[in-house]
Amino acid sequence: MSQNKQQTTYDDNNIFAKMLNGDIPYHKVYEDDKTLAFMDIMPQAEGHVLVIPKQKAVDLADLEPDYAAAVLMTSKKVMQAQRQVFEREGIIQMQLNGSQAGQTVFHYHVHLIPSSIHDLGRHAVTQVESAKLADMAKQLAAAITA
Repeated sequence: MSQNKQQTTYDDNNIFAKMLNGDIPYHKVYEDDKTLAFMDIMPQAEGHVLVIPKQKAVDLADLEPDYAAAVLMTSKKVMQAQRQVFEREGIIQMQLNGSQAGQTVFHYHVHLIPSSIHDLGRHAVTQVESAKLADMAKQLAAAITA
């Protein structure tokens, strides 16, 4: 897809749709009836979590208000857990709409990154070991349910 062309129709084969369908594994941090939060396998910093709605939405313009509210409430829970687990006050909340903004998976999602904007690594450069992601996911999930 061209960097100048926005994807406007939802692709049922995107990686997040496959995760929601149970077709590919992921490291779950939190889930409810409207959202799923999981570890980013190519994080920009340790503890990078993605929050997605269980609604088919390419970007914010497509997101129904009740799903938008659910994403924000899940993000709030995850951020509180990240602060506790990673002993970090600063959490970057980032959401990209369209390829020109840097969106690469065209299913609405929010990045929650325990880091400083000045220390942020490049996205999608290095994949983290699965066992490490599983451990972080367990710690975050425990902090949310505590």
